[in-house]
Amino acid sequence: MTAGNNTLVITAGDPAGIGPDLCVTLGARGALDDAVVVGDERVLRARAEILGVEMRLEVEDIPFPAPVVPGTADSANARALIDGLDHAIDGCLSGRYAALVTAPVAKHVINDAGIPFTGHTEYLAERCGAPLPVMMLATDGLKVALVTTHLPLKDVPAAITPERLRAVIEVLHADLGARFGIATPRIIVCGLNPHAGENGLLGLEDREVIEPVLAELRGLGIDLVGPTPADTAFTPTAGPRDAVLAMYHDQGLPVIKYSGFSEAVNVTLGLPIVRTSVDHGTAFALAGSGRADGGSFAHALELARTMAARA
Repeated sequence: MTAGNNTLVITAGDPAGIGPDLCVTLGARGALDDAVVVGDERVLRARAEILGVEMRLEVEDIPFPAPVVPGTADSANARALIDGLDHAIDGCLSGRYAALVTAPVAKHVINDAGIPFTGHTEYLAERCGAPLPVMMLATDGLKVALVTTHLPLKDVPAAITPERLRAVIEVLHADLGARFGIATPRIIVCGLNPHAGENGLLGLEDREVIEPVLAELRGLGIDLVGPTPADTAFTPTAGPRDAVLAMYHDQGLPVIKYSGFSEAVNVTLGLPIVRTSVDHGTAFALAGSGRADGGSFAHALELARTMAARA
């Protein structure tokens, strides 16, 4: 990273969603004066006009080939969307930008264009050559990371191997220190099954896969609690924690979204660059309405700045 560079790069997301709304509204408030937005400048100007706000953005213009109608997704624009994301990633890898903040995209729109895409997390890891991305959502009071991300529930148990669990914990532990400044992080690890398997009665994965890995890593000095039943892992009775590690997407994320939906930030750990994002989707029905909540986007910007300063 170039010394002294503190410029953020923002991808404006699906042009038919609320990503452009978030960019122009926060830009009008001066919240993006240290940032460059990658997107279609015509779309951003049109959205600013619809919302009645000043267009106050520096834009890296990547035009969309098909007309953009707020609320109406069009897979014809998916290739340009990915091109913009690639441009932003390359800029971070080269040191041109200090951190990446992504507005939401719709996976199905991109896949409908014939472009395989399971999510920003996985795509960023592939483009950055990172062996294992770890998805984490963070608020001021809670951090929740995931062992598996965008998988059907039926595929989760087989995906939780000792190798993957060990690698995820190592990434989480390292980045809590390097990216968040937590010298000796304490991590509560959820079990996979109800009651963490109840000694094998409700499943063997907790006893045969999770427990041995935790014991091994405790021996290396990592502070781990668990496997803890997921229905108590987030309660005060589980004790102090710097992060909770959930086994799958809908085990951990509903808790943090319920406790702080407009404050939560999506962070990708395990990358050579800093990347944050919102904790919500494209919200096509709200595009151009003026009702989009920019809280998560604002928090994503602030956390990106903080993390970049530590990089």
